[in-house]
Amino acid sequence: MSGDDMNPAAVAQPVKDLQGDDRWMSQHTRFVQECKDAEPDVLFIGDSMIQLMQHYDVWREVFSPLHALNFGIGGDTTCNVLWRLQNGELQNIRPKVVVLWVGTNNHHHTAEEVAGGILSIAQLLTSRLPKAKIVVLGLLPRGERPNPLRQKNAAVNDFLRSWLPRLGQALLLDLSAEFVHSDGTIGPQVMFDFLHLTAAGYRTMAKPLSDLLLHILEETPEEKRASAV
Repeated sequence: MSGDDMNPAAVAQPVKDLQGDDRWMSQHTRFVQECKDAEPDVLFIGDSMIQLMQHYDVWREVFSPLHALNFGIGGDTTCNVLWRLQNGELQNIRPKVVVLWVGTNNHHHTAEEVAGGILSIAQLLTSRLPKAKIVVLGLLPRGERPNPLRQKNAAVNDFLRSWLPRLGQALLLDLSAEFVHSDGTIGPQVMFDFLHLTAAGYRTMAKPLSDLLLHILEETPEEKRASAV
């Protein structure tokens, strides 16, 4: 699998303005403007799982201090994120790390297609930001009990686990196991609608993610010695 344009989940496209308020394009335009004004070390980009993160204390306490930007838009698919990145959301910024979380909204694509779409985004990021690390967050299980969409998301993660190492700069952080009880159920304490995370749910994923980000952002021994002089 190469994640090329033959894959429908890897074909960049904006969201159609079906509701008539052009909110999606307005959000994209705001992000492009933010690129002109900010110098982030960490860029978060993806769907509502990224977008909603900034409305909880965990963003203010854990991620914002890392000089982070949040470019999440609810409902986005891999096709939408790919289009945004190709149309201005990487201009003028050079983050050291990009956190990518998208794919659970690709309902009409197969697991292999979804993973191929995510791989295409990661490939674009590595080509535009050759010095950055790309952290791809695995798709979380969804639904209170086991169901076909859970199986598909797990299959997407399996493909990514196999494919991402080829890029060198990209890695998968799969936190799925943190959200499922031993009987296979997911509780509303961590996912209020059995898809989107609660404050407790974001706390669950914040520790391993922040530990990884801090490790990536940590100064090299040479830089530490230079700054101590």
